[in-house]
Amino acid sequence: MATNWAAFAAAEPGLAATVEERFGAFTHHVLATLRKDGSPRTCGLEVRFLDGELWFGMMPGSMKALDLRRDARFALQANPGPGTGMGGGDVRVGGRAVEATDPQTKGAYVKEVEPPEPFHLFRTELTEVVRTHVEDDTYLVTEVWRPGAPVRTLRRR
Repeated sequence: MATNWAAFAAAEPGLAATVEERFGAFTHHVLATLRKDGSPRTCGLEVRFLDGELWFGMMPGSMKALDLRRDARFALQANPGPGTGMGGGDVRVGGRAVEATDPQTKGAYVKEVEPPEPFHLFRTELTEVVRTHVEDDTYLVTEVWRPGAPVRTLRRR
């Protein structure tokens, strides 16, 4: 089961706002894809939240785009920022990336983002959103959301 960003944000607005804030704090994040042989590939990526979707734009023919065309599964980690503070916690999103090829969708994206052209554009289908942070200098708190279920919160000392 997977869902888009708008459905996640409607189901869990507080967590969605925190996740967007973490991704908005820095420009570059880390995307993990799967190579042909199944081994992981990580690379930098800029992301956009537009019109209820989480979008990935990529240079034409990039290895990450070719990976996603072959196997749509991905994991995306928000840039933790400088030092060890990790304000807002550690945030990651998992799911599938579906390439948008129709001119109308790409045209709307170009109007908003003005990316260098040509480019690949992927819309995400979420299967998991996770936030890990420290609470009261005492607990390590992990919030896990999956489609069709409420956020599950785990606390450990």
